[in-house]
Amino acid sequence: MSTEKIKIAIGADHAGFEYKELLREYLADYEVKDFGTYSPDSVDYPDFAHPVASAVENGEFTFGILVCGSANGVAITANKHQQIRAAICWLNELAALARQHNNANVLCIPARFVSEDLAKQMADTFITTAFEGGRHAGRVGKISC
Repeated sequence: MSTEKIKIAIGADHAGFEYKELLREYLADYEVKDFGTYSPDSVDYPDFAHPVASAVENGEFTFGILVCGSANGVAITANKHQQIRAAICWLNELAALARQHNNANVLCIPARFVSEDLAKQMADTFITTAFEGGRHAGRVGKISC
């Protein structure tokens, strides 16, 4: 995938703020929009997960990346959106499979459970891994309600 065409929406709560900042800088070769939070002060994760999910859902952005302490809150929130397939990943292999088999479009990173290097590696893998389609396409087509 060419980095010129890939647009990434990124957001986090207070627990994911530092990783969001790290990833925003790390992904500077892509077009990245930061949906906040903009400090480590306590905030509510849905306030950032919904705008990221909406931006991906409406096609404005190719992928979303959400970061919070466990990644559960942001994933649950993002997955309320019909066209979002948000995947919690804590291993690089999971980031690859989320794209290959599930056509995930939002990567959810648990900042309290992965290293900074692994977070960067997962972001790279998620962004550059293609959906395999085939037998997986029918399954993915059954996800939306």
